[in-house]
Amino acid sequence: MNKNTKIKNVLLCNPSINIELGRKLYIKITEEIQAEVKEITEQDCIDYMIQLVIDKTYDGFLREKSVVNDGLAKIFTDIVFEGSDPELDHACDVDYIAKVGNKAFGIQIKPVTANANFGNYSATERMKSSFAEFQEKFGGRVFVVFSFDGEIANKGIIKDIQNEIKRLTTQNGKLIRRI
Repeated sequence: MNKNTKIKNVLLCNPSINIELGRKLYIKITEEIQAEVKEITEQDCIDYMIQLVIDKTYDGFLREKSVVNDGLAKIFTDIVFEGSDPELDHACDVDYIAKVGNKAFGIQIKPVTANANFGNYSATERMKSSFAEFQEKFGGRVFVVFSFDGEIANKGIIKDIQNEIKRLTTQNGKLIRRI
């Protein structure tokens, strides 16, 4: 388990930490920018931390499930999509693995706001490296699917995934029998 997973688990499993973080946020805000934040209370900061850590994490989980179960799985009915184990998720930046015969491709789901926030989203060097590791291990590429309200926002990715499935199921122009 990597340190980001450990931090997330601590924050999710210990509400008192979120309350303490909210209190520290309040102190920091009131010390640094007092004039601009007269209406902000300590409780506002505590509520913000709880919402940020717990609600946003849960929303992301539901969004990912919807994109896969209500989107990709209905489009690609012959493919089994499985949530990746935490080690694979963090080592290769893969949220879901899609099995195609004895190979697989990966799915990384990001909120559509990531595309806007990162100026036409581009995988970081670390992510490019982890995607390459995934492809070396499983044979298939990793696709970044952007979601908006649980729907696939970057519809062009569907054609890319279709092409990848075709590539993974053919060898030298011949169909590979599925196992």
